[in-house]
Amino acid sequence: MSGQRDEPIDVLLVENDDDDVRLVREAFAELAIEPTIRVAGDGAEALSVLTGRDDEPPAVPDLILLDLDLPEMDGLEFLEAVTAEPELARLPVLVLTRSTNLADVRASYDLAANAYLTKPTEPAEYAEMAEAIAEFWFRRAALPTTRS
Repeated sequence: MSGQRDEPIDVLLVENDDDDVRLVREAFAELAIEPTIRVAGDGAEALSVLTGRDDEPPAVPDLILLDLDLPEMDGLEFLEAVTAEPELARLPVLVLTRSTNLADVRASYDLAANAYLTKPTEPAEYAEMAEAIAEFWFRRAALPTTRS
């Protein structure tokens, strides 16, 4: 059974590096499935997007791409906050970071990250990564959508 769906896919990219944001957007724009990508510059902003703070309604995505090296609230703090919120704890979170530190990998999985990906070094590798994410998460996996 495929998890593919006809609805648009919403992705929250939690990233503060403008070049990485551009590369991720360009890579996903090349796919047949073009997800909507919303960007939050740090974990605190992302949590505000998810919970609807700041007088905005909650915007719960289908998938979160999370850098660990963030200002204000870093990626691990964000994961800890998300897992503490029952309505957010099941959201698929893919860590997308430059860190190859085994402690970061373990901590991410301990905090319920669904995957740990090291950022590509070449733009073409971003396209390959986006295709792999789309193939599994958008075409194969059933996502725990909050939409009715």
